[in-house]
Amino acid sequence: MIKRISLLIIALFSLSAFSQTQKRKEELQRQNAELKKQIAEINKNLAETKKEAKLSLTYLNEVNKKIVLREKVVNNTQKEKKILEEDIYLKQLEINRQKKELEVIQKNYADVLVKAYKNKGVQNKVTFILSAKNLGQALRRVQYLKSYSNYQENKAAEIMGVAEQLRQTIEARQKIVKDKEQLLTNQKKELLTIEVERKQREDLLAEFKKNEVKLTAEIHQKQRESKALEAKIRAIIAEEIRIAKAKEEAERKEREEKIRLAKIAAEKEKARIEAENRRKLEEAAREKAKAEAEAKRLAELERKKLEDAKKKAEEAAKADASARAEERRIAAEKEAKEAEDRRKAAEEKALLARKNEAELAKKNEEAKKAAEAKTMTSFGVGAVAGSNFAENRGRIGFPVDRGTITHYFGKRPHPVFKNIIEENIGIKISVPPGSSAKCVFPGEVSKVFVEGGTKNVMVRHGNYFTIYSNLSSTRVSAGQKVSAGTVIGTIAEDYDGSHTLDFQIWDGKNPLDPLGWVAR
Repeated sequence: MIKRISLLIIALFSLSAFSQTQKRKEELQRQNAELKKQIAEINKNLAETKKEAKLSLTYLNEVNKKIVLREKVVNNTQKEKKILEEDIYLKQLEINRQKKELEVIQKNYADVLVKAYKNKGVQNKVTFILSAKNLGQALRRVQYLKSYSNYQENKAAEIMGVAEQLRQTIEARQKIVKDKEQLLTNQKKELLTIEVERKQREDLLAEFKKNEVKLTAEIHQKQRESKALEAKIRAIIAEEIRIAKAKEEAERKEREEKIRLAKIAAEKEKARIEAENRRKLEEAAREKAKAEAEAKRLAELERKKLEDAKKKAEEAAKADASARAEERRIAAEKEAKEAEDRRKAAEEKALLARKNEAELAKKNEEAKKAAEAKTMTSFGVGAVAGSNFAENRGRIGFPVDRGTITHYFGKRPHPVFKNIIEENIGIKISVPPGSSAKCVFPGEVSKVFVEGGTKNVMVRHGNYFTIYSNLSSTRVSAGQKVSAGTVIGTIAEDYDGSHTLDFQIWDGKNPLDPLGWVAR
């Protein structure tokens, strides 16, 4: 029994381990499929740009990216190989265990057969049964022979079952071994491909080095152009801010004057409304006081009459219990009820008068507030709407539909020529030829200007600015209101043959890292 429980626990553990292993293997295969899909996309991009920009950083970046992805595939393959090796090891352990179990079962079965052979009486079933001393013993021998036969059949079936399990386990192991062999074949192919691609990168870097003088000169020229562009952007933004501040100051003074005049006019209108409503309010106050006094008088009168009625009823009850006394009592109660009704009516009238006074007062205040709001509006005094650019940080749109960032914000060594330090106040995005730059957030076009032989567009978003540089043509003009996704212009070809958008974000006079703002 203990042995069977142990075998069951081992089987359950093995099943759980197999399930986890299978999930890990499937996840690695899924990752590799996705990586290979990305590699295929990069190969497509490289094929498209090979003729146009072989000595561009875009091309080099794509080759580097492809090698990184290839290495991830190999790494995942190594992990999958390890999983298969572990699976093979576990399967071999299971085969060894099942072989031992089969040997034990077969030995036990052989012992049973030997014992049965030696017991001639048992072999001759009829003689064994007929030699019984009585009917009861004969029936017990029949039952014994039946149980003995079932035992032999069960043992034989157990041998067959374990043998079948062993066969299936061996087949499963052989399949895993084949999977591993196929995996190793694929791995070799991937490693050979990586070597080819690394050679491609080395050749490309060698080509860069061969053209170092020309390329470094172009890079320096581009840096000078970028500095000139930065200076111009700073000047434009400074002028924008100066104009905005002057406008804001003028608007502030104008607004303050409007508010002053509006307040004077509003106070006059409120005074007029107050005067118009004063008579109504005074009349309502008088009506309320009169109603409250009448209610008080009737309440006091009712109280006295009620006391007199009670007294008369008590005296009549004491004097005689005749029908006349009963009539006086009923009359007194009736009179008391009528007085109570009059008192209640007076109280309701007083309550209505108080309510009317409160409503008149409320209407008077509402009329004054409405008059003030109307007067302010007529003088053009309203709230100033602000920009929500900052509130959307991290959710602002990307300036192109499809592209690769080749240069990042800040100071960085050049990817090829390490002696050159690049300083970018934005990011550079390599795009397919014919691509358009798109506005990332609603705003107003501040400036469209030419610098370094290409067109540039500046869009204002409250206190923030977005810059779209290196455009061959533009689709917007200064003063134009634009929305997120509005086409700004077509991206031009750069000095290295690639098509690159220079994208910047400014907070007033300070450039910001766009990657902290846009959603990719």
